[in-house]
Amino acid sequence: MSNKLNSAILDKAAEDVLAFSSGETINKNGADLQGKKRNFVETVEIQITLKNYDPQRDKRFSGTFKLPSIPRPNLKPCMLGNAAHCEQADRIGVAHMSVDDLKKLNKNKK
Repeated sequence: MSNKLNSAILDKAAEDVLAFSSGETINKNGADLQGKKRNFVETVEIQITLKNYDPQRDKRFSGTFKLPSIPRPNLKPCMLGNAAHCEQADRIGVAHMSVDDLKKLNKNKK
């Protein structure tokens, strides 16, 4: 079997997963399967490895990729830091916790 993925097969698989999760009917191995609409956001994790590529040695691939949609729209960050960091968090409107707040959390773990 070949190690290379055919892009058409990969596109078809991704479309089938999305269609199935939205409640549509898909055809798998000659059988029709009815999807089920879920009331939560489904996520798919993918990990890709490159053959004969050492990320510690080779720096050919560097940069960022912006996703077309926000993966976690309801995520609220909290800045942890000292007094200077807490002041910065107040200025930009981000929730924050100081070192003393973290110590209080550690004591209340009953």
